[in-house]
Amino acid sequence: MNILILGYGEMGHAMEHLLRSHHQIFIWDPYYSGDLADFNLHDTAARADAIVFCTPTAPLFELASDIGPHLGSGCVCLSMAKALDAEGRTAPQALQQGLPSSTGLTMMYGPMIAEEILADRPSYATVSATGEGALRTGMDLFHDTRLDLAPWPDMHGAALCAVLKNVYAMLFGMADELKLGDNVRGFLAVATLKEMADIMTSMGGESSTPYTLAGLGDLMTTATSEDSHHHELGRMAARGEQDLSGEGVNTLLTLEQKAILDFSQWPFLDLTRRIILHGETPVSALADSLKLA
Repeated sequence: MNILILGYGEMGHAMEHLLRSHHQIFIWDPYYSGDLADFNLHDTAARADAIVFCTPTAPLFELASDIGPHLGSGCVCLSMAKALDAEGRTAPQALQQGLPSSTGLTMMYGPMIAEEILADRPSYATVSATGEGALRTGMDLFHDTRLDLAPWPDMHGAALCAVLKNVYAMLFGMADELKLGDNVRGFLAVATLKEMADIMTSMGGESSTPYTLAGLGDLMTTATSEDSHHHELGRMAARGEQDLSGEGVNTLLTLEQKAILDFSQWPFLDLTRRIILHGETPVSALADSLKLA
């Protein structure tokens, strides 16, 4: 297959690593500082059998709207982006609104730390699609790779879990940086999973989705891995560092600015918001919420 990868950060490198032995790969990233082959984006998109979006959620709608009119009838788009954009859309919502309605869409969510993929370690994800053809293409793309895909029907719920787990992962990073201990980590695992499940179902996801690779699996990986960007953001926040950036930070900003949720109903989401966005001292905020005093 001809595969166009959009974005050449860590996940773009990881997807290239998985796919290059079986497919013809084209990589587009106008911000990449290294050398990439020069080609016309629209012409290459028109010849692509699949397009793998390895960008954050923020530019997805604009990118999809730009290349959408040029895509062939059988082209399938894939993404694993895990945030809300500035309009409050999840990644699949942004892509579905930007792409032609006839274009197949496949979303992958689960434990997929890019550094581990690049080290040829196993990775796992649920895969949800807009139709059987798109699902089959997504599964076939990664056949005979170390990414194990499990079909899952609830694309919306899986995307919401992915959005929320990045926020909660920062809370775990704070607790680890402050050396609050394994007992606190265990408590946070139960409390944040329950809150994530309640939020997701209140927003239309299926009740079983939080207990899949897209929910519990990805939450535990992102919340505990030293290679996790959002775990490190939590550590940075606990050290008092400012100007944090990442998908989870963007999600908190959008949730607050768009008033998508009532934070008072969700204490751990609100705790993370107060620390990350409003500069509350992590030690005192966590002590109050976790009854550490």
